[in-house]
Amino acid sequence: MNFKKQLREGLLTNNPVVGQLLGMCSTMAITTTLFNGLGMGLSVTLILICSNVVISMLRKVIPDKIRIAAYIVVIAGFVTIIDLLLQAYLPALSKSLGVFIPLIVVNCIILGRAESYASKNPVMASTFDGIGMGLGFTIALTAIGLVREILGAGAVFGKVFIPEDFHISIFILAPGAFFVLAVLTALQNKFKAPSATNGSVPQSRLACGGNCMECTGSSCMSNHEVLETRKRQAEEKALAAKKEAVAKKEAELKAATSKKEN
Repeated sequence: MNFKKQLREGLLTNNPVVGQLLGMCSTMAITTTLFNGLGMGLSVTLILICSNVVISMLRKVIPDKIRIAAYIVVIAGFVTIIDLLLQAYLPALSKSLGVFIPLIVVNCIILGRAESYASKNPVMASTFDGIGMGLGFTIALTAIGLVREILGAGAVFGKVFIPEDFHISIFILAPGAFFVLAVLTALQNKFKAPSATNGSVPQSRLACGGNCMECTGSSCMSNHEVLETRKRQAEEKALAAKKEAVAKKEAELKAATSKKEN
């Protein structure tokens, strides 16, 4: 278990927002202010950590056929707790985030980490994974919210410091979120950090080479055929090598026998 590596992946190389482009619904909708982005990010982080811990503890108990349903039940329980706590202690934030708090139940980041990591690793490793991914999500949402609030409303945490005449209203609207996200993704590509849109990642075994940036969506079917062909060729090559080794051994044994008889 390497906490530094997990933290680096969550914050930079495998960031769920700018690296994997996950959770776009909440990312686009609620990051109109720094307060909203920070609140949503911390809520998701707490739910991610708690659900990872519980799912990791129950990974050997949950039947494989119903594991997704079980994960959703666990996540829904923690989402309900966070939702009630926000309503009780931070009603303004709860009202601002609205329906996007309950929608955390089906957030692909949390469900994805439960399926790909927590269900296969011990509790401590899953906890650190939740911390790393949650902090990465929080920082991304906070950065987007900060830029949108400054450019669109000329304020930070509701305190206006830029005159209204200089506000760029489009950044408060949905297109503004896409603009800011595009810039963050472009910066990640510029610094060669692996991401879903980075064309400089190492070549993969897929037919398209794993270059998501230039993917047209037409090669997904051919990937299976190419991989099956390569697998079949490898098996045939291994079988031929085995036959050749057996034939060579038989020839050596026959030669040794003939020499002994002479």
